[in-house]
Amino acid sequence: MGQYLPIFAMLVLAIIFAAVSRVVSQLLAPRRPSEAKSSPYECGIVPDQGPPERFPVKFFLVAMIFIVFDIEIIFLFPFAVVFRSLGGYGIAAILIFTAAVFESFVYLIGNGALDWGPAKHLRRSGVVSPARTATSTIRRVGLEGRSTEEAA
Repeated sequence: MGQYLPIFAMLVLAIIFAAVSRVVSQLLAPRRPSEAKSSPYECGIVPDQGPPERFPVKFFLVAMIFIVFDIEIIFLFPFAVVFRSLGGYGIAAILIFTAAVFESFVYLIGNGALDWGPAKHLRRSGVVSPARTATSTIRRVGLEGRSTEEAA
């Protein structure tokens, strides 16, 4: 029990400090709210419209991608440390886990989690064809009138 006494003392001191700071700030803080003090501060820009009612789903999809890869790293690191002692069962388990992570990634990409900006609008409007490739769209400058051996 004596080895935990410093940790317990530090915890008690932290709680006391937080409580005293809260009480002192409530007692000494000036209370003169105004329109300027109550409005949100955005780098000096005066807000001309209210916040939107809902966030686009894209924000949540990006957050899901972060969580998926965060969890993947958390589980793959211990596996990498002890993979030799796990044998075939460990390999099978990690392959199933990797397949589930890949499936969730494919689902998120399929729902447009990484479609941002003008490319998304061009893709939806049909301007950009899925059959478009670099060889079909890049014009080779200065190759007119040259043989194929000189161009290579």
